[in-house]
Amino acid sequence: MEVIKKIMEKTIKRYWPVFLIPTMAAFVIGFIVPFAEGIYLSFCKFTTIRDAEFVGLQNYIDAFKDATFPDAFKFTTLFAIVTLVLINVLAFLVALALTQKIKGTNIFRTVFFMPNLIGGIVLGYVWQLIFDAIFSKFDTALKLNEVLGFWGLVILVCWQQIGYMMIVYIAGLQAIPEDIQEAAMIDGANRTQRLFRVTIPNMMPSITICTFLTITNSFKLFDQNLALTGGEPLHKTEMLALNIYETFYGRVGYEGVGQAKAVIFFILVVVIGLIQLKLTRSKEVQQ
Repeated sequence: MEVIKKIMEKTIKRYWPVFLIPTMAAFVIGFIVPFAEGIYLSFCKFTTIRDAEFVGLQNYIDAFKDATFPDAFKFTTLFAIVTLVLINVLAFLVALALTQKIKGTNIFRTVFFMPNLIGGIVLGYVWQLIFDAIFSKFDTALKLNEVLGFWGLVILVCWQQIGYMMIVYIAGLQAIPEDIQEAAMIDGANRTQRLFRVTIPNMMPSITICTFLTITNSFKLFDQNLALTGGEPLHKTEMLALNIYETFYGRVGYEGVGQAKAVIFFILVVVIGLIQLKLTRSKEVQQ
């Protein structure tokens, strides 16, 4: 085995460019070049990339002047806060229940996880049919009421993502050493005290992952928003990603403004994600 291991290490050291160069080339062509070009185009007026005309910061000025953009930001922020709390609390409670010694836990885990496998567009149209069938009895519809549209999106995203976060929380719960729980029980800690003083502090790595995914997914939400409400009524349920899409593809001559919005959106998501990671990682317990 040692001989084979040494031969493999020698081969990898000799031929590492063969493995690295195709991957790096794909990364540069598929991500770095389009990303750099996208930033450049945010400073240009264009309809295609071949007729781009540099206009400086005008696209960014027009982006902030667009009244629908700050409204979409407020709506998205409120949505992100609500789903952050609901998804993580409910996913943690489900994970806590499914790590107890009860029958059928594997079946329940599969059932809860299954909605995450369905595409956002499909989910959006399916839930639209469900909601409209209910609201038609009250002479209204999801796209006619911004409050109903907001909570419809919240319900859809919670239903889709709770199962995924549940899996992460289950992994975190199972990674907590049993001797810590036993020591707390010997010291006389009741179930509530063990939950808040032992379980949750030791779950911070999982909480960090789940909160990061929830926040970034909420800000990037597009498919479900497009299919369920389409931003109706009057752009009041339009989130940032859909607002950028509508600006770029729905308004002639505003391609540069849409691109500028996309760059602002990217910076916003990165900054929020980094702040969240710093806040949650500072609370992680070293085992």
